[in-house]
Amino acid sequence: MDANCRPLLKKYNDTQVPVEQRQMGEGYYLRPQFISFSRCKNFKIEGVTITNSPFWVIHPLLSENIIIRNVTVNTEGPNNDGCDPESCKNVLIENCTFNTGDDCIALKSGRDYDGRRENVPIENVVVRNCLMRKGHGGVSLGSEISGGCKNIFVENCEMSSPELDRAIRIKTNNSRGGVTDGVYVRRVKVGEVKDAVLSINCNYDIRHEGQGKFPPLVKNIYLSDMTSEKSNYAIWLDGIPGLHCIDNIQVRNSVFTGVKNKNYTKNSAKVVLKNVMINGVK
Repeated sequence: MDANCRPLLKKYNDTQVPVEQRQMGEGYYLRPQFISFSRCKNFKIEGVTITNSPFWVIHPLLSENIIIRNVTVNTEGPNNDGCDPESCKNVLIENCTFNTGDDCIALKSGRDYDGRRENVPIENVVVRNCLMRKGHGGVSLGSEISGGCKNIFVENCEMSSPELDRAIRIKTNNSRGGVTDGVYVRRVKVGEVKDAVLSINCNYDIRHEGQGKFPPLVKNIYLSDMTSEKSNYAIWLDGIPGLHCIDNIQVRNSVFTGVKNKNYTKNSAKVVLKNVMINGVK
């Protein structure tokens, strides 16, 4: 994100400037999404290829009953998330391919006061049979997730590239807050990622935002039947000191090889690994 726009966006949010008064366009460094549907129902995007978006590529907002199928995204610019359903309900993303400059899929529900004002979670999402190549995360939740997140299902996907940082990524902080409850991932094949197969960061971007008053909660995250061939970490969890903001993380029936470092689980409660092999060790 352009350094010129970050303080302006935060100011609009913190002071709750009415949307119609938030200045965009020339001189403000605020890039538009490529495709954005707002407050819509019952729509489908299918069989298209999208390249070189100025910002997020596909951005359904406050919408319901969405199908995104057989879509290819090749766009490697800054903040070029592939598909960002935000505060949406009943979303199916299937048979898609992502080469992106940011997260391949990022599930969101608003940021800070804007997200808490609407208070609409992202919920009932199925991601299946997708291919993730370049990007910061294969399937990410956040970081704009102040309205909450629940009932997320990811299955039968392939994620692999030296330019893919993480496979499953959850990111938030105690300015953004929100409750993430119920993420189910199974049969995901990870060839290579730079950082971690599962990454949960509750201190995301605090260097820019500082500490806030809205602690997040990430709970009931289940991974099963995962394989990975190369990564720095299998699991990387970073909670907030003194808070149980990461709770009940379970990984089962999975094999991780080529892992450089031991699992990192800081300020996390109830992390369960059952029938998991890491570098040949159970």
